[in-house]
Amino acid sequence: MTAQEAYQWLLEHSRESAYLESFAKLAAWDQAACIPKKGHPHRARMQAALAGLLHQRATDPRVGEMLALLEGSSWLQPASVEAVNVREWRRAFDRATRIPERLVVELAQATSEGEAIWEEARPKDDWEAFRPILKRIFSLTRELADALGYPEEPYDALLDLYEPGVTAAQLEPVFKQVGEASVALLRRIQASHRRPDTAILHRHFPVPAQEAFGKEVIARLGFDLEAGRLDVVAHPFMQGIGPGDVRLTTRYHPDYFNAGFFSTVHEMGHGLYGQGLLPEHFGTPMGSEVSLGIHESQSRTWENLVGRSLGFWQYFWPRAQHHFEALRDVRLEDFYFAINAVEPSLIRVEADEVTYNLHVLIRFEVERALLRGELSVEEAPEAWDARYQQYLGVRPSKVGDGVMQDVHWAAGLIGYFPTYTLGNLYAAQFFAQAERELGPLEEQFARGDFLPLLEWTRRNIHHQGSRYWPRDLLRQVTAEDLNPGYLLAHLERKFTALYGV
Repeated sequence: MTAQEAYQWLLEHSRESAYLESFAKLAAWDQAACIPKKGHPHRARMQAALAGLLHQRATDPRVGEMLALLEGSSWLQPASVEAVNVREWRRAFDRATRIPERLVVELAQATSEGEAIWEEARPKDDWEAFRPILKRIFSLTRELADALGYPEEPYDALLDLYEPGVTAAQLEPVFKQVGEASVALLRRIQASHRRPDTAILHRHFPVPAQEAFGKEVIARLGFDLEAGRLDVVAHPFMQGIGPGDVRLTTRYHPDYFNAGFFSTVHEMGHGLYGQGLLPEHFGTPMGSEVSLGIHESQSRTWENLVGRSLGFWQYFWPRAQHHFEALRDVRLEDFYFAINAVEPSLIRVEADEVTYNLHVLIRFEVERALLRGELSVEEAPEAWDARYQQYLGVRPSKVGDGVMQDVHWAAGLIGYFPTYTLGNLYAAQFFAQAERELGPLEEQFARGDFLPLLEWTRRNIHHQGSRYWPRDLLRQVTAEDLNPGYLLAHLERKFTALYGV
């Protein structure tokens, strides 16, 4: 067999696996969005069966044989699309062959069950109903980390699944710098005499109007609603099924504007990335998102750097007042201050830009302690609550607002949370580079001109697929390594002006 024939075999094998993964993603979306309550046990078994089948394909010995043939061939040109795909196929094959199929199946079933249990237990603050499945998920995840191997600690093996090439030890000083700067800025804001009137965000915002306005906004920003849809779930997420099918989800509160609107724009940012991947590369690394940190940079860019900017609202304010009677007596300046209010809170997804990364830091610390065996699942709620008191000065009164607030642990996404702060860091650095190349972006937003930024991200990030690992992509686009200074400068500039500190 020639190298070219080996590559073609791998290409077809990869795309067939991607189609099966699309079925798994569609089943996951359906389970979150519209499955009957009694359908969860069968769905868990479905997902387990699919996970087993995909693992068999990922560990097929023929994959290793084809890779070995290609890697010794002069046909494979450095830096080519083919070379990128082979590099990532090798990484995926080596990783998959270290994981027993039994573990893959057990994890898939446990997490599918876990999500269903969490969805029912969280509104009831029923920690005892959730604790056993969570304990099992952490046990299986620790087993997964041991199977994968790690340079220093179990967390590294899991983190590498979401952010290639990054370790906990590398993140620790960066997160410490961001955390200390965030706490210092928060203290200055709390000492300010200026306070926004956030009551205007808790007026009556009819859900149908929220949905109509949200769809109008995301379409104007560039999300193709003929290649995607927006649905309501317990915990918002984006699911890219494949080319032409990107699912967004959100949740609405009729008495709180921010929750629905900004979760919609946030998930749209993820959706733009999904729609920006080149369809001709579907089913290969070159047609895949490079990491969840880069993915998160796209959602945080559109949610915060665009959607919470004054220029954005100068353009959309007339449409917002058209949709919501509750805003017709509100000044734009007061609304802008209110949506950017800084206030320590319990819920990460509702956190402001200044305190958001402290929520991530807390989970990063708790997860590491759980995986190191320094903390048991039974002790997690108290450890969580103590850190919220330490960093944010607030303490959950119920477990649903504490350790059970997010679905991620139930879904087995352990080692995932650092990507949220990495996303903020990447977003600020990318945005600064985009401004250097495109000119003042907020002035463009005020004119309703969002296309230059979208085209810039498509060209520099989306279309690159997995050509570069995250930090390499950052260096390629901005000509420097990860620099927390961009995010900290953005926060300082924006919030010192708002609060006069």
